[in-house]
Amino acid sequence: MEQLLQYIWKYRLYTADSLQTTAGAEVDVIDAGQHNTNSGPDFFNAKVKLDGTVWAGNVEIHLRSSDWMRHGHHEDKAYDSVILNVVEVCDAVIVRSNGEIVPQLVLPFPETMREHYRHLVAADSAIPCRNQLGEIDPFLFSSWKNVLLTERLERKTEAIRLLLEQNKQNWEEAFYITLLRSFGMGINSDAFERLARSLPLNFILKHSDSLLQVEAFFFGQAGLLIEEPDNAYLQLLQREYRFLQNKFALKPIEPEAWRFLRLRPANFPHIRLAQMAALYHKMPMLFSKIIQIVKPDEFYALMTVEPSVYWQTHYDFEAESVKRTKHLGKTALQVALINAVVPMMFAYGMSTGQEELCNRALSLLEEIQGEDNAIVRNWKSAGVSVESAYDSQAVIQLQKEYCDKKKCLYCRIGHRILSRK
Repeated sequence: MEQLLQYIWKYRLYTADSLQTTAGAEVDVIDAGQHNTNSGPDFFNAKVKLDGTVWAGNVEIHLRSSDWMRHGHHEDKAYDSVILNVVEVCDAVIVRSNGEIVPQLVLPFPETMREHYRHLVAADSAIPCRNQLGEIDPFLFSSWKNVLLTERLERKTEAIRLLLEQNKQNWEEAFYITLLRSFGMGINSDAFERLARSLPLNFILKHSDSLLQVEAFFFGQAGLLIEEPDNAYLQLLQREYRFLQNKFALKPIEPEAWRFLRLRPANFPHIRLAQMAALYHKMPMLFSKIIQIVKPDEFYALMTVEPSVYWQTHYDFEAESVKRTKHLGKTALQVALINAVVPMMFAYGMSTGQEELCNRALSLLEEIQGEDNAIVRNWKSAGVSVESAYDSQAVIQLQKEYCDKKKCLYCRIGHRILSRK
């Protein structure tokens, strides 16, 4: 409820035409101040007129006046700058550290707002406002999705920025790590990222002219090579990895990092690694090609590689299977495009001041079919249109950063529901 009071104060949703302090002074809010989400008073740099005198300072929000003492503000000089304590219930006189009385305002607001807020916070549904979505103006939802997508790309851009810091601003290396993570398809994403970080791209580049050695790098570092191989191909992989391991002082990740439960054979880590080996054998400097992509089909064509002959009849190092090609599937390619290519292109555009690259990244999302996962299906079942990856990325951001965290006060849909009569 304290968050609700902060929200009401911030957006001036209180009801009284004329406000008064508990001591009877007339209150005119000139500037509600800047909302502070860190330690210290709740709103900085507010301006409030009390009985005709303008005061500039900070505003604190509490459910009850007595919270001021319970939180120790009366002994904290950081709160001496508070010019107004806004409360729901006044149950005590409060003072600054020097004993001066702090003016207080009991904030009036519609009871319906409290009811709407309690309903949203207490909702059991993954989408708290599910039953009210039909009342929301489609234009409002559309404009909110634009903001949500930008938020999501900015969050991913920050993660890429950290990757660049860790890898001496090497965009090829950052893309390599990001791409491998995307091919984990969620269940093995962490393992693929650990693999990429344990096997610098620079090592691969030095041996990229040999597909066998690139495969040995990937399978050996993944900890998936069999100790006592029983066929010539595996023996060659084992021999090459021992050489590379010794040359670069490599330490493989543990094989237990990989997950196979409920995975289709085409998504087994072995197949993904064989595909990645073929890709980096064919195009070692992949990022330089990626940022030239304009249409999704160009990316799909770029990523069309065929793993070595062994993988035509295998999904792992065990039983032989029916012979078939092992190209990257459309779903895997779309996931990589959404989670690796678009964020990297957007981040590179932001970093280099190339707005055209940022716009191209957004256009790619608009041309890709929306993702099919539990979050997207739930929003579709609630009547929300999710046609493109632009839409699906927006609702994923909405679900993870607002609905799951019950941050309805910061959501435009929640704002519309709360502010209605």
